[in-house]
Amino acid sequence: MTDLIAALRSIVGDSQVLTDESDRAPYEADWRGRYKGRSVCVVRPGTTGEVAAVVSACAERGVAMVPQGGNTGLVGGSVPHAHGNEVVINLSRLNRVRAVDPANNTLTVEAGCTLAAVQAIAAEHDRLFPLSLASEGSCQIGGNLSSNAGGVHVLRYGNTRELTLGLEVVLADGQIWNGLRGLRKDNTGYDLKHVFIGAEGTLGIITAAVVKLFPLPRTRAVAWVALATAAEAVNLLGSVREACGERLSAFEIVGRPALELVLKHIPGCADPLRAQADCYALIELTDPAADADLQEVLQTALSVEMDAGRISDAVLAASEAQSRSLWALRENISEAQRIEGISIKHDISVPVSSIPEFLACADAALRDAFPDLRIVAFGHAGDGNLHYNISKPAATENADFIAQTPAVNRIVHDIVADLGGSISAEHGLGQLKREEITHYKSPVEMALMRSIKQALDPRGLMNPGKVL
Repeated sequence: MTDLIAALRSIVGDSQVLTDESDRAPYEADWRGRYKGRSVCVVRPGTTGEVAAVVSACAERGVAMVPQGGNTGLVGGSVPHAHGNEVVINLSRLNRVRAVDPANNTLTVEAGCTLAAVQAIAAEHDRLFPLSLASEGSCQIGGNLSSNAGGVHVLRYGNTRELTLGLEVVLADGQIWNGLRGLRKDNTGYDLKHVFIGAEGTLGIITAAVVKLFPLPRTRAVAWVALATAAEAVNLLGSVREACGERLSAFEIVGRPALELVLKHIPGCADPLRAQADCYALIELTDPAADADLQEVLQTALSVEMDAGRISDAVLAASEAQSRSLWALRENISEAQRIEGISIKHDISVPVSSIPEFLACADAALRDAFPDLRIVAFGHAGDGNLHYNISKPAATENADFIAQTPAVNRIVHDIVADLGGSISAEHGLGQLKREEITHYKSPVEMALMRSIKQALDPRGLMNPGKVL
């Protein structure tokens, strides 16, 4: 590999090729500590041309590559394998804004821009980029695109796929495809950008994108609502949607066990309601009009439900600080779980109408098979995406239970499949679900995916062992 490292240094400079073990280490493990690998080196190109030259140098020598953004993923998609024969291509230096077009409501940015930076740039031009994730301060837009990230505002704005108009991609042989078009209509053949969005770097490396912008919200209303069941949450979603229309930007569901972990582990978080409930909904309305009285709109909608006995209690945020406090209860669940300890995690989606049935069936089936479980369920009820995580309440018993992961997955995933759902709603497949997905996609679908991989990466050098 000496020849390759020398070639890479000639392309990006000595300081941007990391070969020492201690320098490589942060790029060779995921943030949760679940996946850890080894690489030949970590390369940090600074331009699309440098990315293309790096890919060409690796391809000429038959060396596999692992594209990497902020490395905030949850399925091991941006981590090299343990054999140490891959080059990590980290894109954090591709962090420039190429164009802002407020009249066209588009923004062209490079893949290494953090999501928070893209949001801030949009806001500077009185616009909104609506993708919002807990990791937005460190995740990068290239990774968001490669994993088709979801987040809390899919209900109103759609996934990353729906927020993207054009891409620039370095292909597996080092060629550059420039598809940076800010067009809403372009009916000139296959829409190639969709091949690369959600492909987790297995078909090419996204280096820049044209993304959609929206009017910047100037008013918002946030409420935390106590409910007896998930079925009531789904009914409330329908009622609020009918009453508030497109102003409904988020509707999150949180089970009591999830809230208790946040209250236990996250300083400054407090239960906003005096009485406990089995289920909660976090609702957000937004509007670009500065004089929109969203507080009254949301309060009226909730009052109707409370008078009908369909919700037991609710609190509306009276200030921006209170809105942030309510959102903190939802956004800190993953961190609270990390502090509590390992669990068997699922990122599933079902039709919104099937959320209550999934929870009832999965809870019952798991407790029949494994008594005394803690089930932490939360997620984006507005688009049917739940994070459904299981552990033993006592840490001393959890290690033995975690060994039952394949059996637990089969119970949960079979129920998801029976309901017409997906075993990976927004996290992707990576290494974690690469084999699991073969149980739930048809042979025809798997063959089509492999055909696309063969066509675009015939030597299998782009992020091998991920997705397929």
